Amino acid sequence: MMAVTNGVIHASSREPLFSFGVIADVQYADISDGRSFLGVPRYYRHSISVLQRAVSRWNKQHNIKFSVNFGDIIDGYCPKDKSLWAVQKVVDEFEKFDGPTYHMFGNHCLYNLPRSKLVSLLKMPANSSRAYYDFSPCPEYRFVVLDAYDFSALGWPRDHPVTANAMKLLDEKNPNADKNSPDGLVGVDRRFVMFNGAVGKEQLSWLNDVLQDASAHHQNVIICSHLPMDPGSASPAALMWNYDEVMAIVWQYNCVKACFAGHDHKGGHSVDSHGIHHRTLEAALECPPGTSAFGHIEVYTDKLLLVGSDKMADTEMRFKP
Repeated sequence: MMAVTNGVIHASSREPLFSFGVIADVQYADISDGRSFLGVPRYYRHSISVLQRAVSRWNKQHNIKFSVNFGDIIDGYCPKDKSLWAVQKVVDEFEKFDGPTYHMFGNHCLYNLPRSKLVSLLKMPANSSRAYYDFSPCPEYRFVVLDAYDFSALGWPRDHPVTANAMKLLDEKNPNADKNSPDGLVGVDRRFVMFNGAVGKEQLSWLNDVLQDASAHHQNVIICSHLPMDPGSASPAALMWNYDEVMAIVWQYNCVKACFAGHDHKGGHSVDSHGIHHRTLEAALECPPGTSAFGHIEVYTDKLLLVGSDKMADTEMRFKP
């Protein structure tokens, strides 16, 4: 189901435990406007204005504890001699926010720069060069940021074993010569395209440990990923390769209340069979000049309230009792 239209959500009479800002798929590039392969207009230069408005709004509210950027900080069409400059330009805008910003990889990030460079530029709070991590903004909540391209054909050196194994999987699952094409694939099998990826085995084990620990400490968990993990919240071709494996781990515990993602620019909302909300966020990139797509999420003990701007729909997400 889609998220509800702006204006339906009203301010809660209770004070939230905290609030955090959200934005997805800025995909900035200093190039003329274009279109997606589906023909949807893309506003490459304007997208940074959307981010600037988001940061300004969050700062004026004075109660936004942190922000989460759901990946694709710049676009794949960005001239490669300007990739580093473009990433830094967008990061500089995030740094004007009065709190920390938590980043994750998207496919467009990896079209431009190697993983190791991005981990440094995006100041990911992880040990070594890994791009998945968790943090706890208050005792009642834990956030888990996944690396949805841990196992993928993107971002690793061409001769790296991960690249070879990811291409082998794509060859098995996708008969098309163009591995970015889902043509002929049916249903959720359309996810086996090169612009998607998966959570690797080591990260799956780490996720299980984090959820076990969160459960032991009676924490609610919010999972953040560039790639959506529920077929009801996104187009099949936008799903994480092994969303089913990730959710099988998540469903072993009762602590995860919501999974947020980007990637599928139109956005979406679903509630899965275990009562977990899946909210795919509308893209900043596809906002015509003068419009925006960003928001903030008010966090309560029993629900989340996404308050969106313009093209990002308001969404109330009540927890299963």
